[in-house]
Amino acid sequence: MTRVSLLVSVFALLGACGARQSVPCEPTVADVRQSESIADPQFPARYAETGGFRFGTPRSVHIARGGEHVYFLRGEAENPQGSLFVFDVATGEERTLVTADALLGANTAELSVEERALRERLRQSGTGITSYQLSKDGNLALIPISGKLFVLDLTNGESREIGAGLPYANGAVFSPDGRFVACVRDREVHVVNVASGDDRQLTQGANETLSHGLAEFVAQEEMGRYGGIWWSADSTHLAYQETDESNVDVLFASNPIDPATDPYAARYPRAGTTNAAVRLGVISVEGGDTEWIEWDSEAYPYLATVRARGEGFAIVVQDRLQQNEEIRATSGRAGATTLLHSEADEAWLNIDQSVPVFEGDSFLWSSERAGHFQLELRGGSPQEFELSDRGEAVVYEQLLHHTEEALFVRGSAEPSERHIFRIDRASGEASKLTSESGWHNAEFASGSDVWVHISDSPAGRAWRVMRGNQQVGELASLAADAPFAAAPTFLEVGERSLRAMIVKPRNFEPGRTYPVILSVYGGPGYVKVRRAFGAQLREQWIADHGYIVVSVDGRGTPGRGRAFERAIYRDVITAPMNDQIEGLRAIAAQVPEMDLDHVGIYGWSFGGYFSAMAVLRHPEVFHAGIAGAPVTDWRLYDTHYTERFMALPSSEGEGANEEGYDSTSALSIAETLERPLMLIHGTSDDNVYFAHTLALHDAFVRAARPHDLVLLAGSTHRVGDPQTAAALQQRMMHFFEQALRR
Repeated sequence: MTRVSLLVSVFALLGACGARQSVPCEPTVADVRQSESIADPQFPARYAETGGFRFGTPRSVHIARGGEHVYFLRGEAENPQGSLFVFDVATGEERTLVTADALLGANTAELSVEERALRERLRQSGTGITSYQLSKDGNLALIPISGKLFVLDLTNGESREIGAGLPYANGAVFSPDGRFVACVRDREVHVVNVASGDDRQLTQGANETLSHGLAEFVAQEEMGRYGGIWWSADSTHLAYQETDESNVDVLFASNPIDPATDPYAARYPRAGTTNAAVRLGVISVEGGDTEWIEWDSEAYPYLATVRARGEGFAIVVQDRLQQNEEIRATSGRAGATTLLHSEADEAWLNIDQSVPVFEGDSFLWSSERAGHFQLELRGGSPQEFELSDRGEAVVYEQLLHHTEEALFVRGSAEPSERHIFRIDRASGEASKLTSESGWHNAEFASGSDVWVHISDSPAGRAWRVMRGNQQVGELASLAADAPFAAAPTFLEVGERSLRAMIVKPRNFEPGRTYPVILSVYGGPGYVKVRRAFGAQLREQWIADHGYIVVSVDGRGTPGRGRAFERAIYRDVITAPMNDQIEGLRAIAAQVPEMDLDHVGIYGWSFGGYFSAMAVLRHPEVFHAGIAGAPVTDWRLYDTHYTERFMALPSSEGEGANEEGYDSTSALSIAETLERPLMLIHGTSDDNVYFAHTLALHDAFVRAARPHDLVLLAGSTHRVGDPQTAAALQQRMMHFFEQALRR
């Protein structure tokens, strides 16, 4: 689909003279100041063409059992088409295993509706080979591509298609013994025999509103659970999700620039409305009747996690308000479940998809009962694993790997960083495996001390192959070099030691005042202030136009403990807004060159919502704003995300928070707009629907409030077209030049 940018001003076309006071006809001081910019005019296009200078970097890194070979996907600097590579740990040599062209030839296929939706949920922009799985013994790789399934023999390099000529395969999963592949075709669960290629349909009865083996929207978008098929430990049975969406609202995303194209219809549960009804069945790989796993789905409707356990399965389920959670397990294949553990929180419970991990009668689990996330062993001999770094408490984030001797986890004492820790299970002592300031991750091998240290530090990105503490190689990156390096300064400001960041122009002149732009996200689940290479490249480019760019992580953001994160419960904007303003003023107290009489703000998604609310609520602080794909009324956003933080938009009953929804809606205060505000939205967005921006635009029109509207025809929540993305960045800078340099 071609994506075309329609740049529409509400009261004047771009470039028209005299339509607004902010669009002058004669050269002004703003034009002179703009001419002093050292910003690279080619950067936006280059940034878009290279995927933020990430195309060509290794991704989907996996290590075969035993640690002899490291597998990964990689494209080229300006081409996201992935190929599968292998790195030989013993020799340090790398070679190409297979490309998409070698597998498909000219036989490409249009992505299925389910595949397109999944890629959107994963924010996946790559092409070619985008995913693969290794068999447990490390001898085979399963490569799903264009709806076809290929098996690559890693011992001899031969590949073959299995289940050829059948309908599009979604959600393919290797069985633990590597003999079968389960997948979904036409919304039904199928099993393919790897040796013979024979395909067997296991489930029946799917239709437009009933599916088998697929995760529903909120599971993919908000729970971090992307699949709906799980193998039993012995590979003889599968658990699969049955999803009934017959009572879920249908929303339509369209591409209005092509009125002959049918709108894309999707089942999307908005806050306070009916969710999909989910249940979990178990069926033999040979077919037959389904047995159902039983739990109180009325009280606990959200199926968050499924794990194989013994002969059967264990599940993690949540109530609608996400304040209560249970881990339950079957005693046999299916049937009734027994309670293993429960959690409760008066605000909400976060989901950690890296647990539970079962070890016999015990299981690894994470909890925030102590006021911050920590890892623990439950059942058998319970044990809590406290992390620390130089005497400071470390906030656990996720379990990466476990052996009989040690646990490997990710976390940090500093919220702008993430580090890797090894916990000795016998003593409970933790040691830090990463020392360089930055954003670190790791992939570990089973049955070996080989691991890959994935480092994203201010100095650059690296994929180091390690054996214990010794580096034995490195996965090569083909990514293009950025034309300049960002030079952020990191600060702690205010009474709450808010983490903040400031980016100055590369030709910064001490003593000269500069207008300020606040680059914001401000919402839960995301860290904006991070010490990572490339994280501030766009901020540096904006600063090079003659601005000081700042960012602040206030209450509601992760990595600071439960109380800091839960401060936004039932009101997602007031406390974070206060923190942004406090942080902005505290930074300015240290940097006198910041001109707080000329402050702009911009963000995308929650950041777009934040920008709109900042200009509407605090015009005395924010003098112009750009709101990209903003949520403008939380009643229009999905159930699982919205209700986690805002409870229910009802006026009575448990969890009622109608007043909170009213007070946090941009629509309720649209008539107060007095500062320049630009709204940007993709018309085909199926995450934050275009209806959000259209509703706010309509409210502005009715209240006679001038504003700018930028429509991205055919774009989803991501701006995927490089030409559109580059033009949009230039358009945004033009807006700030006119709004902040008057």
